[in-house]
Amino acid sequence: MFFSSSSRKSGGMDGSNQSSVTEFLLLGLSERPEQQPLLFGIFLGMYLVTVMGNLLIIVAINFDPHLHTPMYFFLASLSFADASFSSTTLPKMLVNIQAHSQAISYRGCLAQMYFFMTFGALDDFLLGVMAYDRYVAICRPLHYSTLMSPLMCVLLLAACWVLTSFAAILHTLLMARLSFCAGNVIHHFFCDVVPLLQLSCSDTSTNQLALFLVGSTILTGPLSLVILSYARILSTILKVPSASGRWKAFSTCGSHLTVVFLFYGAAIGVYLCPPSSDSGGKDRVAAVFYTVVTPMLNPFIYSLRNNDMKTALRRVFEIHTVSSQGL
Repeated sequence: MFFSSSSRKSGGMDGSNQSSVTEFLLLGLSERPEQQPLLFGIFLGMYLVTVMGNLLIIVAINFDPHLHTPMYFFLASLSFADASFSSTTLPKMLVNIQAHSQAISYRGCLAQMYFFMTFGALDDFLLGVMAYDRYVAICRPLHYSTLMSPLMCVLLLAACWVLTSFAAILHTLLMARLSFCAGNVIHHFFCDVVPLLQLSCSDTSTNQLALFLVGSTILTGPLSLVILSYARILSTILKVPSASGRWKAFSTCGSHLTVVFLFYGAAIGVYLCPPSSDSGGKDRVAAVFYTVVTPMLNPFIYSLRNNDMKTALRRVFEIHTVSSQGL
């Protein structure tokens, strides 16, 4: 429906059509041929760690009944979003490096942009929901079973999916109506909204307005929830009489907030700050942080420092070992 194979724009008073592109060229992170093998090795390793780490989290949570709680329900959802988020960009980049090609079809570019925005925004909302879950657990423990009931958890996850899908569809529809006759070279390693708008020869004012309004809501809304939740959590932690207990809680919150601000800081810098002529390199570096680094860190920061997750992962490996020996 919104994935047409070409875009056209009327040019001049005679209504003639300007030429349009059927594919784009992704320049990637570096245009130097000698750096491509190194980039391939680094990002292949990071992608494998991301996918395997997040899948292990999902498997461990599903296998261990003790982890069937709201906190781990959202953690499993976040792991799925992280693995999917990286899978929308890195495999295509790795294939292009290996095949010595930079091409991506018009339809493929729009599809990549749609799924990238879907899972990126889902990551964003889930970080906010997880912060709210921790706020209720620490600051309102007596009401936790009511406020975070199984039905409420499902409704919160469904709301995250609906909101992210709406935003992704909106931007994809707006992008599909544009003409791309000013060139087809994307100075990025995936099809993102901002570099695509820079290539369009159509009027992009509606797209820019939607990008700012929707982007502001998606980014600052969950971020505000994270800040407010952790502010209340820290206020409650300060009242804990045990110094060791306070330090442990501060350490855990600090690790979580590091990933949160790494994700939000890079995303806000790319999507909400005015673009400049020399911002392409900075945008690519920022994109690496929130599309590659943050999803890769998720298993370590949110899970491997958690004793319950360590126990669940150990059980998964023990079951796998026993099954292998039985065969």
